[in-house]
Amino acid sequence: MMTTPNADQVAFQRLLTIMNELREQCPWDRKQTIQTLRHLTIEETYELAEAITSSDWNNIKEELGDLMLHLVFYSKIAAEQNRFSVAEMINAVCEKLINRHPHIYGNVKVNNEEEVKQNWEKLKLKEGKKSVLGGVPHSLPALVKAIRLQDKARQVGFEWDHASQVWEKVKEEMTELEEAVAGSEKDRMEEELGDLLFLVVNFARFLQVDPENALERTNRKFLSRFNAIEAEAARQGRQVHDLSLKEMDEIWNRVKHSEPGSAKT
Repeated sequence: MMTTPNADQVAFQRLLTIMNELREQCPWDRKQTIQTLRHLTIEETYELAEAITSSDWNNIKEELGDLMLHLVFYSKIAAEQNRFSVAEMINAVCEKLINRHPHIYGNVKVNNEEEVKQNWEKLKLKEGKKSVLGGVPHSLPALVKAIRLQDKARQVGFEWDHASQVWEKVKEEMTELEEAVAGSEKDRMEEELGDLLFLVVNFARFLQVDPENALERTNRKFLSRFNAIEAEAARQGRQVHDLSLKEMDEIWNRVKHSEPGSAKT
């Protein structure tokens, strides 16, 4: 019995067709390799992350499309080199999803999402993974890597019981950092600061707050307020470096208190 392709299938096939045409006819597309696409893919991923942080759904749709194009592009290059096809790539992830969700496609019973994650990590080890932490890419930014390392360790029970325990450890690390600063011990200062940041990330997880997103929100807040300082300086016919620290702080506070739902930060 023949089935009618739905809109998603038609759209995906259209993308595959266009990719084939571009690879054959466009000098730029024909020249690309997986190496030349790599940095572009990283850039597209960050653009998607930025759109997600802003909850900009129109931009999310656009950036997802760009990223989808890259996935198809890599698969096209792989097919040309007889490595794998788009179908093989998609079927491989389908099989992985089925195998790692025995509570859906098998007889395993789970009570919550935490048990799902724990089963996932156990299955990965059975598949040949040598370490629970082995799947965390070395090239991840340090903050994101800390989140992933902690989350994976938690799946095998390496975790505090309560947020208060983490907070006590945060305060302990702050004291150790203060001691290193007082002693002007450069190497120890870096080590203790790293320990403190790692624990703050851990505390954020207990609060169910994404520390990467939280820091990006603060980055944007800082950028907006500093731009306002520059704009005020320009309005006065001055450069920002002509302002005193007191003047800059006054402008900063005016902008802060004028923001919707302004907090004390």
